[in-house]
Amino acid sequence: MSTATTAGSWPSMSTTPPNLSGLGSQHVTWGVPAGGGKSGYIFQGGTVPVKTDGSEFTLGTYTHENFPIQGMPQPQFDVDLSVRVAFEDGTEADFAFRFHHNETPNDGPAPEDIVNLPMFVSPQTVTIDGDEYGVVISGFKQGGQVVQTFISPENGSNSAEVVAMFARAGKPDIVLTAVSHKGQVKYTQADEYVEIVNRGTVAGNISGWVLGADDAGQDYTFPPGTVLQPGQRIRIYTNQVHPQWGGFTYGSNRPIWNDKGDKAVLRDTAQNAVSELGYGNRATTP
Repeated sequence: MSTATTAGSWPSMSTTPPNLSGLGSQHVTWGVPAGGGKSGYIFQGGTVPVKTDGSEFTLGTYTHENFPIQGMPQPQFDVDLSVRVAFEDGTEADFAFRFHHNETPNDGPAPEDIVNLPMFVSPQTVTIDGDEYGVVISGFKQGGQVVQTFISPENGSNSAEVVAMFARAGKPDIVLTAVSHKGQVKYTQADEYVEIVNRGTVAGNISGWVLGADDAGQDYTFPPGTVLQPGQRIRIYTNQVHPQWGGFTYGSNRPIWNDKGDKAVLRDTAQNAVSELGYGNRATTP
């Protein structure tokens, strides 16, 4: 593990909204206020521990100042973020990302603005200990969950950590990251799930791969065309379908994951164990 210092700025936007100011700084604002302040983005970096094994770290804190503004000529647009990472050994590198902004109407059933990340992987790389790495953004961390869509309520400043990882350039890295074995649905625990993430810098095809538990009949085979983009997370539920997490389900009317302990194993089409994750009395030894 090493320490790095991050700092960010917003160098450009895909449109020029009214009252635009702050491009090139960590605080960009736009819009004609309709009773309050302008809308805007802030990126606050800091000193963070980083690893090059795919472990996630906080790249910085993103804040959306979401105040009512007059109607925008173009309500959806992109805002570019540039983050400089300075390592302990003096190495510095700049990484670029893009945020997609939806400036929704201030009234109606869903006035919250929506921000997502159409570009998870930095085009730039950095050489660390002789190996080339890119930065992959996992998403926004809100309420303990890492999500790829940021929902920003109206009339306030809403913040989330931007979670990222250093990943070897040029290859996928598919790993199990969580087993939620304590479902809230009585008896069937239909809402149990296993989470998988691609922490590599290129897409990974997991068609035909198998997610298994210890007992017979607890295998899930991924259908043809299952491709995980860099930074993408999916979940395989016991008996629920959640399209925002890929829509994968065992379709089992009984629990899959033992509450006392179990081990999830992800195997490729050659039956090689690509990733394993145990918990409880089957906890994986670090």
